[in-house]
Amino acid sequence: MATTTGQKFKLQVRRSFKASPERLFEAWTAPEELKRWHAPAPAVVSLVEIDARAGGRYRIHMRDPEGREFHVSGEYRVVDRPRRLVFTWKWEHEDITTQVTLEFKPQGSGTELVLTHEGLPSEASKGRHEHGWNGIFDKLVERFGA
Repeated sequence: MATTTGQKFKLQVRRSFKASPERLFEAWTAPEELKRWHAPAPAVVSLVEIDARAGGRYRIHMRDPEGREFHVSGEYRVVDRPRRLVFTWKWEHEDITTQVTLEFKPQGSGTELVLTHEGLPSEASKGRHEHGWNGIFDKLVERFGA
């Protein structure tokens, strides 16, 4: 789903996982966990640095099969374990900073994860991020089940 606010676009992705909110939250905030899945296939994560606290920073490098590196970094704005995680998102090669909000909603013995990515500059950017986030969520499903 895309909506516009002025010239900005918003993306929302929802998925259910067979993991508790606590376990899923840990997967997003522990470097050794995040490195296993935080790149859409066939890319892999080559570097993760995380300081998961409000005001803390993170950096993630993803490498595609051709060896190209894609670097993203940002700052955590909200770390409300295990309910909500809010952070900025900035690709190294772009001047635009956007915001990602993750909501971890208990759902039986699992969790519904709602990702909202706001401030995207164009419909094309929204489409690329939608593809990327769905690829990342696919790896989370492989890890935790749906």
